[in-house]
Amino acid sequence: MHTEVLNISKNECSICQVETCLTFNPFVEHLKERIATEKTLKSEFYRYVLGRFEHDICIDLDMRPSDAEKYREMLELIYSILTPPIANEKEFYWALSTPVPDKIFFSTEAFYDFHSSHHSNLYALNVPKNDMFSDRQKRFIYNLILERMYGFSTAMKNELLFSYEDPETGLSRYFNIVTDPRFVEIELNGELPELSFDTIEPYLHSHASLELIEQVLPLNIFKFKGFSIISLTDITLTHALENIRTELVNHSSNEDEQYAHVISSLKTLAESPGIEFGLMPFLTINNEPIFDNDECSKSILLKAAKEFNLAEETFDAVVDDYNQNPRPIFFNSITDEKIGKFPFLQVLKQAGIKSYGIFPVYYNKKNVGIMEVYSYKEIVFYEKLLSKLQATIPLIAQLLQNSIDQFEARIAGVIKHKFTSLQPSVQWKFNEVAWNYLKEKRRKKKNPEIETVSFSHVYPLFGAIDIRNSTVERNSALQEDLKSLLTILIDTLRHLNEHIHLSLTGKLVSKCEEWLERISGYITTNDELMLDTFLHNEVNPFLQHFRNNYPAEREIIDLYFDAMNEETGASFEHRRGLETSMQLINTSINQYLEQAQTEVQESFPCYFEKFRTDGVEYDIYIGQSIAPQRVFDTLYLKNIRLWQLRSMAEIARMTNDLSEQLSRPLQTTHLIFIHSNPIDISFRNDERRFDVEGAYNIRYEVIKKRIDKVLIAGTFERLTQPGKIAMVYFNPTEAAEYDEYIRYLQVQGYLLDDLEYLELEELQGVSGLKALRVGVNYQLPLLSK
Repeated sequence: MHTEVLNISKNECSICQVETCLTFNPFVEHLKERIATEKTLKSEFYRYVLGRFEHDICIDLDMRPSDAEKYREMLELIYSILTPPIANEKEFYWALSTPVPDKIFFSTEAFYDFHSSHHSNLYALNVPKNDMFSDRQKRFIYNLILERMYGFSTAMKNELLFSYEDPETGLSRYFNIVTDPRFVEIELNGELPELSFDTIEPYLHSHASLELIEQVLPLNIFKFKGFSIISLTDITLTHALENIRTELVNHSSNEDEQYAHVISSLKTLAESPGIEFGLMPFLTINNEPIFDNDECSKSILLKAAKEFNLAEETFDAVVDDYNQNPRPIFFNSITDEKIGKFPFLQVLKQAGIKSYGIFPVYYNKKNVGIMEVYSYKEIVFYEKLLSKLQATIPLIAQLLQNSIDQFEARIAGVIKHKFTSLQPSVQWKFNEVAWNYLKEKRRKKKNPEIETVSFSHVYPLFGAIDIRNSTVERNSALQEDLKSLLTILIDTLRHLNEHIHLSLTGKLVSKCEEWLERISGYITTNDELMLDTFLHNEVNPFLQHFRNNYPAEREIIDLYFDAMNEETGASFEHRRGLETSMQLINTSINQYLEQAQTEVQESFPCYFEKFRTDGVEYDIYIGQSIAPQRVFDTLYLKNIRLWQLRSMAEIARMTNDLSEQLSRPLQTTHLIFIHSNPIDISFRNDERRFDVEGAYNIRYEVIKKRIDKVLIAGTFERLTQPGKIAMVYFNPTEAAEYDEYIRYLQVQGYLLDDLEYLELEELQGVSGLKALRVGVNYQLPLLSK
């Protein structure tokens, strides 16, 4: 322990701002309270210490910091009581100071050495740039007075965050310095001024000017007696993590700066100047990976590959192989032998790198990029390093995902700016709102709000073409594919067992047979994940070993790995067929609607919006407010309703005619929601689409979303059925109107003579729904529109 006086003020405060008295009295009073309440053996120690203080010195002694050596034994007793018994003073940063922290008079060896070595290099982070030590000292005084004498607690704590650059490593280190004033008493000389909360509120919540509090609370009436405790904690690792978190929400930095700051924090966490880091998100265009260090990437491998002309095909193959089987890879040293197995290491060696590690980074179970750890010297402590970095992985994952999202947003922005446009029927409204916004900005109004684009009193039409039992079809395709894969796998393992006798092979065969039986029923997402884990963690490494070391067995093993190829493999055949079939149906529907809506727009402008589900849904809005230059009449609404019913019949016949082109048999259902009352809609800027407004209008939206799986009242039969068009309505007048359209289209040959009037089950919050249902005539060819 040291009793040398350390001047922590750096001589910035030449006079004391309040009268002080360095005394042990508050500590002795604290001992008496603890003795009265303590029930453990500690009370005996407290009594011993109290006895020493009362016997050896005058408790009220007004001592000077320079006299500390005279009271070393008493100071060591204070240290023994106030610190953990197992604390090592060579590692524990702890000290005693004057009541108002100015001079240290007793400190541990660790604190003394740190102050002597680094005091002049410390830089306070959580205070204003021009804040003097005297100002910080004065705030300490006022905070304590307000808390003890008035019961006002400030938002500012008695702690400071300091940084300094370690001269040995060149890395920044961070320390938190906390002042504990529990053994400081405040003595009042005179009458305590009255203060209201409103008067001092600005001071309590910020680093406001001291002049405010000085005007209402003079310090010459107070005296501080006792001593303060100062402790210092190394928070380098915590602060580095916090810096990374800050970068994730710091939208003022560009991506280059973000990556530089995050990598700097990773180096701080590593605590070694020789360790470097690289980060690379996996960016894709049309599901094809792209590699560009200018696009939010700081990858040493990518940099070296371009600098030393690694063939693009080779680099792509390396990354593709890694994407197929992402796992941590360590190279403590890059040797010719390792380069033979991993050719990409050649460019790293040419770049002067001696050690290299690569780690996959996952966001929501998806591999979104990699983190590289490398050095121009050999690294032999990867395990210790990884334990330090573990807490950063979720943050790194968020950073890489942010980069992917921002990249996709930039691509989408270019497409929207260069290639897309609003529908002509509503473009005029957006033009008006944009012009009004520009006029407001020109008038030098700060942050003008843009108007909401809205249309009132429009009639909605909703239609949905859905692929029947799409979930069941997906599960069935998955089941068939997994059966195929497991059959191939069992044959492969049995073949290996005949030539390479291992008991483990038989165990894997048994496990595969259990899985084959397990997937014979409905497959849950959990089943799929567990099977995938079994294949990738147990089967694939097992087979890969024999593939690499038994050339004679490579051909039969390759059949299994070929089957796992998503684009060509047998174990994805049914899922590929299903997706291809669904895509063909949806593409055909979209193309039809794009062409057919031209006819609707010619009669009266309307807004037409499609949504992709397992099939296709669409909304149509028509009304006077969409085309104010033309006179709207309900005859246009009737015309578009007739068109909608006819187009549904044509779509049903079209998808039926596609059945011969589908690799998996799929059927479509067709639904119309009839809503006679006009509603209001507005454009939602966050979702870039129109949505309904008002409580009544929202009810329309709720019903629209719930009727796709509605049942016929009193039965378990779904309303929507293949080969039928279902029309849901509330009012009998709506049914009467559509009854006329149906009879007309029956005469035209679109519909069958099997019209049904149906009552529907009650839905949550919705009752009184009815429906018309009529069959589509598949026998005649598509009629002209």
